[in-house]
Amino acid sequence: MTSTATRRHAAHRSPDRLPDPDDLGYRPGPLGRLGVWVTHHRRLTAAIWVLLVVGLGVFAPKVEANLSGAGWQADGSESVAVRELATESFGGNASSAIQVVVHSTDGPVTEGRGGDVLDEVTALLESEPRIAEVIAPQPGASLSQDGSTAVVLAGAGADPNEMVRVADDIKGELEALSGDGVEVNPTGASLLWSDFNEANLEAMLKSEMLSWPVTLAILVLAFGALVAAGLPLILTLAGLVASAGSLVLINELVPVSIWAMNFAMMFALALGIDYALFLVVRFRAARMGHHETARQAIAETMDTAGKAVLLSGITVLVSLSAVMLVPSPSFRSMAGGIMLAVTFVLAATLTLLPLVLFSLDHRINKLALKWVHTGEHRSPKFAAWGERLWKRPVAFGLAALVVLLALAAPVMGLRTAMPSIQVLPEEASARVGYDRVQEAFGEGAPGTLQVVADKADAETTYDALVADAGIAGAMPAQPATDDSGTVLFQAVPTVDPSDPALGETVDRLRAELPASALVGGAAVENLDLKTQLDESTPLVIGVVLALGFLLLLVALQAPLISLLGTLASLLSTAAAFGVARLVFQDGIGADLLGFESQGFLDAWAPVFFFAMIFAIAMDYTVFLLASAKEHYERSDDPHEAMVGSLAHSGRVIFAAGAVMVAVFFTFALSGPLPPKEMGIVLGVAVLLDAFLVRLVLLPVMLRLTGRAAWWSPRWLTRVLPTITFSHG
Repeated sequence: MTSTATRRHAAHRSPDRLPDPDDLGYRPGPLGRLGVWVTHHRRLTAAIWVLLVVGLGVFAPKVEANLSGAGWQADGSESVAVRELATESFGGNASSAIQVVVHSTDGPVTEGRGGDVLDEVTALLESEPRIAEVIAPQPGASLSQDGSTAVVLAGAGADPNEMVRVADDIKGELEALSGDGVEVNPTGASLLWSDFNEANLEAMLKSEMLSWPVTLAILVLAFGALVAAGLPLILTLAGLVASAGSLVLINELVPVSIWAMNFAMMFALALGIDYALFLVVRFRAARMGHHETARQAIAETMDTAGKAVLLSGITVLVSLSAVMLVPSPSFRSMAGGIMLAVTFVLAATLTLLPLVLFSLDHRINKLALKWVHTGEHRSPKFAAWGERLWKRPVAFGLAALVVLLALAAPVMGLRTAMPSIQVLPEEASARVGYDRVQEAFGEGAPGTLQVVADKADAETTYDALVADAGIAGAMPAQPATDDSGTVLFQAVPTVDPSDPALGETVDRLRAELPASALVGGAAVENLDLKTQLDESTPLVIGVVLALGFLLLLVALQAPLISLLGTLASLLSTAAAFGVARLVFQDGIGADLLGFESQGFLDAWAPVFFFAMIFAIAMDYTVFLLASAKEHYERSDDPHEAMVGSLAHSGRVIFAAGAVMVAVFFTFALSGPLPPKEMGIVLGVAVLLDAFLVRLVLLPVMLRLTGRAAWWSPRWLTRVLPTITFSHG
């Protein structure tokens, strides 16, 4: 064994020399060797990351313009088939068509200034090559009885994603035609997504401007040094820039929803700070507490905290991959976008961060505050908290359990539906146009159904439509423009598109109409997607739980605590959805948070948020239990495992939880409803999980189970790969 002085000398040899175990005084594990390799190949590692960030970062500014807002459909559903048939055979008169609502407050809209505006609207639409047939207002159909409101239909000449971009390009020119008693408001599904994306971008930028300084302030308080606090933000930013550029390139091959970037930014920012925080704290502890060399500290950090971060990252990726089971382009691209961002952030944490830590060394404590040395590895305050839990586990455990169960109870009455027009700001063109259409043509007019049937069944289909109690009126059959032998009917429901009664009408029509008849339309596409989500949710939840348990089992080699950790994560997730029901369904706090309650939670929330919340919950589970296992491997003492894990990782979990809550809640303070839902649900989930589950309930479980928590049958030990968390 070499002396400390010799090892320090060896640590500063030529960076081209491969790492030697004798440099460290022990043989590091795979991640320790990776960290040491990075310190020996600093220029190569830095060059690779500069190329990645700069090369992909060039495309990052294009992300908002290139990604689409569409893709919210159930692949293989009847409504998607109707949209495709309408696009191909009926001049683009599909759900993705653009409706331009022209309203006159001074006489009939077809006369005088109104008539001139209608001509200008028609000319503008006909000049756009991505628009198919332009249909003028028809009396009794798209011209109101009082003559004050007319709708010009711009057929979809491109796929739904491209039609959203068409809406982006022409809505400003159309709205500019308003004036002199005439209002022009383009609306329809494509405009809804265009307006939503615009409002969402503004809100996301506002939230980011607020979240970064708040996050930095929390990190400074946690670290006691400005340089150390800034590292997680810088590393996370590098990963986000690279992932944004990647999404733009991927979008050239496969359409990617703009929500993929929005959610990826929010999620990866919070998670990336967590990962960097965990590594930075462990490195500072090794340098300040153990007085090791910088290279020794890197090896120890990577073999312990790095291993926990890697396992946590894999758990997050596996949880989100379960969302891919939902056969909807928007969900798959959102999950894929978040997974891509997490992968880049994880890669930056495990390669770039060790390089930065090694290069900065003690300079990481520059601009330090008085409590900088609380960065040493063992926290006396959290050790005392662990001792308190050890002495009174039942009292603390029951208190935490009662709170979580009380918050989870409302989830039993949770209702879900697809987002309504209320997700848009009141002044948005799509919403104003929507309201004008309802005022002029009836409550259900914005959700007009489209029915495609064989020509031979035209009369039977029409009779069934007009006879249905849920249909206010139906237009005569529109023949196909090609030789497909089909006809298209437009049927106006009696209720608003977001009314649950519409679903009953659609189900009834599908049962009663001739076999050749297919029912679709924008509102029906939402209903079909909700049905698909309801069917997929149990499968996704089951897969997430099973894979989460298996990953914990592989990491910890202990069946009992792996099962308890998984169930604890499920409990905090249920509590978060219970709070979501109270806020978004019942409207508690709606005025304070600045949104209009829809009376339900958006239908995509349970499946998508469950995967995200569970991923975050397992993130903290891995951090705490990995630390507990490290102490148990060293001491073979359940008391040291429980108290030591809190003493060593409690402060990190507390700080990381505070950062995540701050990030998510700042995103909840502004913008459209869906990101607000994500901010509130994930913020509450982290608040409960980090502070009640990981710092109270899970340590109590370790206390009550004792040695049984770490027991594993011999046959299982032989099957599982050997993973240890003890250092050296």
